[in-house]
Amino acid sequence: MKKKYLLFIVVFCAALTMYAEVVLPKIFSDNMVLQRHVMIPVWGKADVNEKIVVKFNGKTKTIKTDKNGKWIVRLDAESAGGPYELSIIGKNSIIIKNVLVGEVWLCSGQSNMEWTVGLSMNAKNEIASADYPQIRHVKIPHTISSLPQSDLTPGDWKICDSTTVSEFSGVAYFFARMIYDSLKIPIGLINSSWGGTNIETWISRAGFESSDEYKEMIAGMPNFDLDSLSKIYVRSSELRIEAMQGTKLADLNPVLFKEFSFDDSNWPQLIAPQLWEQQSIGELDGVVWLRKTIVLSASDLKKEGVLELAKIDDDDITYLNGIKVGSTNRWDTKRKYTIPVGILKEGKNVIAVRVVDNGGGGGIYGDSSDLKFSVGETVIKLSGNWKFHVESIKKATNENSLPSLCYNAMINPLIPYAFQGVLWYQGESNSGRSYQYRKAFPLLINDWRQKWNNPNMPFYFVQLATFNTSGNSNEGCGWAELREAQTMTLSLPNTGMCVTTDIGVPWDIHPTNKQDVGKRLAAIALNNVYNKKMICSGPMYKSMEIKDNQAILSFDNIGTGLFTPDKYGYIKGFEIAGKDSVFHYAKAFIKGKTIVLFSEKVENPVVVHFGWVGDASDCNLFNREGFPAVPFRTDEWKTVTKDEKYKIEKMKL
Repeated sequence: MKKKYLLFIVVFCAALTMYAEVVLPKIFSDNMVLQRHVMIPVWGKADVNEKIVVKFNGKTKTIKTDKNGKWIVRLDAESAGGPYELSIIGKNSIIIKNVLVGEVWLCSGQSNMEWTVGLSMNAKNEIASADYPQIRHVKIPHTISSLPQSDLTPGDWKICDSTTVSEFSGVAYFFARMIYDSLKIPIGLINSSWGGTNIETWISRAGFESSDEYKEMIAGMPNFDLDSLSKIYVRSSELRIEAMQGTKLADLNPVLFKEFSFDDSNWPQLIAPQLWEQQSIGELDGVVWLRKTIVLSASDLKKEGVLELAKIDDDDITYLNGIKVGSTNRWDTKRKYTIPVGILKEGKNVIAVRVVDNGGGGGIYGDSSDLKFSVGETVIKLSGNWKFHVESIKKATNENSLPSLCYNAMINPLIPYAFQGVLWYQGESNSGRSYQYRKAFPLLINDWRQKWNNPNMPFYFVQLATFNTSGNSNEGCGWAELREAQTMTLSLPNTGMCVTTDIGVPWDIHPTNKQDVGKRLAAIALNNVYNKKMICSGPMYKSMEIKDNQAILSFDNIGTGLFTPDKYGYIKGFEIAGKDSVFHYAKAFIKGKTIVLFSEKVENPVVVHFGWVGDASDCNLFNREGFPAVPFRTDEWKTVTKDEKYKIEKMKL
């Protein structure tokens, strides 16, 4: 009995000690950067009514915790400098070392923001030359939550050098490097991004509730913890997939799916290369089989074959005629598998690919020219229809399955950390409902500004790059409509947009030239925030005048003049239409401060488009400072995504 009593006392005292300890949010750690020229929030938890002393750069602040054990102090504004120590003293002491004061930027979005220096253009040289100890970067780990969290999953601040920079966000690093080279002060980068995420996962529930566009949707969001939501989501997805496939997942025998003789005639189809989230499968993480049949002649059997599957998100095991020919466990790597002599058959041959998607996008993606089978001089294109069958659904809610999941776990815990502004690169995952992005994007910006109580917080973003998606002026184009929605968001105060149509790669949704993206964002910040006046954006459509069969366009932001690198002065990317709404390519040229365009096929022009296509790499209108013109249209005739809305699937147990 006495031993049990002593054990109780030890456990009780240990619990009291743990509860009494001062605890800081995990964003506060060695090597961090604090924002200059503002009151600096420092906060945490301790015992109820505990005295907390905070010391920084020779100054001291004292406060007592509230009835919930929470406390917050705001340190006096500081000029750029350091390194300093930040000391927090209660019943225990915490010392944060090597703290700098400078400019802090929150960097968020999807894969093109997350894309690292190590995966960027000229990576080897960029890494070798990275000696910027006053640039610091912290990557917030991927985490989701159905409820707003008060702290992050741990992530450490890293000092920029050749051993660390490879894992920095490329866009953020190249932005910071240009800012540092201009200002020579510390730069902190908080990288809270996640590839494949839609914008809705980054908006708070309160933000949705304040929106006429979304308040009905968010009212249907179940109030369950994540485990319960996950079970509901998985069962709901199973019912949807089973209805599509006509079979129950529990009745499947997927070991047969790789076999040559398996009958896949009743399987549904999807298009490859294209992520399945953009197709009938929809939002789904798990295991999906893809099958395609090709036909070979007898002469093709005498040589080794080569099977190329572009890129696959995330992992694959690939079979040909039931025999494993390769596997890869990287989402950003092209697949290329050698097929030994003896595997191929005269006539029909079956390619079967088991794809495992752990999160974000899923399936075969990339350039259609990288999706092919070759043997000798025979080349068979594999782009187009593939049969598919879902084997299993990942037993977890994914980051896109419900609204606010990433906001709750990766943004809310940062409040009220002080920073200068936000860099945002996202939109690819919303291109299927681009029209609604006109509401969603301003909602996110206003939501974050409200949360930080900073209605004029700088918010600079990257417009979608060139990418070979479907659609054009005559069919309508969701990718172009997303760019338009981004441009319209410039109506919000203190926003800026980096146009990237000239530095994308038509066959790759992840262009590796992150250097110019970072530089263009930095030019906006240097001009708008840091009073380093410069041209920081390209020509933007202002007005149109019709004279006879010509359209004469005027632009803002022409800098020192309109320019094209074409040696003959031909301006590409313009289309023109009359009242029949049929667009034709236009001949265009610079005339003073205007663009004059016409087409022999359009006698009475009414409407002009510029860059109204996913792959806008032909567009070659710039100002003389090198910034590309913003894609635009002068009409609202074809809006193919207008009726596409974000919604929570009706989930059933």
